[in-house]
Amino acid sequence: MINSEVLELAKNLINRQSVTPEDAGCQPMMMDYLAKLGFENETLNFADTKNFWALKNGVTQGQTPVFVFAGHTDVVPAGNLSDWHTDPFVATINEGYLFGRGAADMKSSLAAMLVATKKFIHDYPEHRGSIGYLITSDEEGPFINGTVRVVEELQKRNQAIDYCIVGEPSSSESFGDVIKNGRRGSLTGFLTIKGNQGHVAYPHLADNAIHKSYQALLDLSQIEWDQGNDFFPATSFQIAIERSGTATNVIPGEKYVEFNFRYSTETHAEQLKSRVQTLLDGHQLDYELDWKLNGEPFLTPQGDLLQASKNAIQKACGLETQALTTGGTSDGRFIAKTGAQVVEIGPVNKTIHKVNECVNISDLQLLVDVYYQIMQELVA
Repeated sequence: MINSEVLELAKNLINRQSVTPEDAGCQPMMMDYLAKLGFENETLNFADTKNFWALKNGVTQGQTPVFVFAGHTDVVPAGNLSDWHTDPFVATINEGYLFGRGAADMKSSLAAMLVATKKFIHDYPEHRGSIGYLITSDEEGPFINGTVRVVEELQKRNQAIDYCIVGEPSSSESFGDVIKNGRRGSLTGFLTIKGNQGHVAYPHLADNAIHKSYQALLDLSQIEWDQGNDFFPATSFQIAIERSGTATNVIPGEKYVEFNFRYSTETHAEQLKSRVQTLLDGHQLDYELDWKLNGEPFLTPQGDLLQASKNAIQKACGLETQALTTGGTSDGRFIAKTGAQVVEIGPVNKTIHKVNECVNISDLQLLVDVYYQIMQELVA
């Protein structure tokens, strides 16, 4: 039977229109809940982004391990409201599902974290180590002033994090079938290939930037960047945007291309940049190239947190979960830099960022049970 408290908390969070970077009162609500459990809360706001760090020590202050729940209160825009069956910012229950923007990504996880923490502290008032929360309103946005800034601040204080569960929607078909123990890196390139504009009737007086780009882009698309490893697929290169030309009688003088690497731990961003530039230079192109490193890859191999997560899912769901590194980036990449073991565990991700986003109500209780049992194994 589902704990009514986790459902009400999830609904309360969904009802707050916290489109990134807005928080809409989600974090004060969470902090109030945690304060009643004995947590010390600290707001760490940077620019337009709201963040908080909360910590509750066990029987001995400063004792290890430090176990942290991490997540975000911001959501992506709802899009065309007429496409939704319900108001995206009014949590609605229909046929066993909870609908609303953020239901899966990731307000249900936040609610489950709170309820699991409350139950754990009640059952183990003299738990060892410390329990923490790292919450941001900048995960769905430019990720400049959110988790990355909080982590930087914690590192200045020499605040350790040993274990971290990020509540991202990791499951594929049913809750618990997949957890994430790492993510690929993401590197975006912004390339402008330069030619010489002219009239199509006088090609000898111009230099077609589109024509010049063909072979270089083809070569980039066919390179084997690496073969991946036991944890990551091979690095992929994908062209996402191409723009050029002004009219059918004008030879284009520039071509603009955006491309993205999703890369494994077998390579590094600087190596990818160098290989791309070497290839472009080899084609004797006149070009400008800028880069944006969206996130470096991280991996939590077999260890205490991963094993505890597998054990908890087996007990709560009767499943042998898969630990994968597929999908996009997450804030786990910033937390992993502290040396923490990081695992992402959350609901089914089929409806995230879509209209009619929803979560199976029964999964809310499974989330609570899994989070509680992981805490029980690691910090009881």
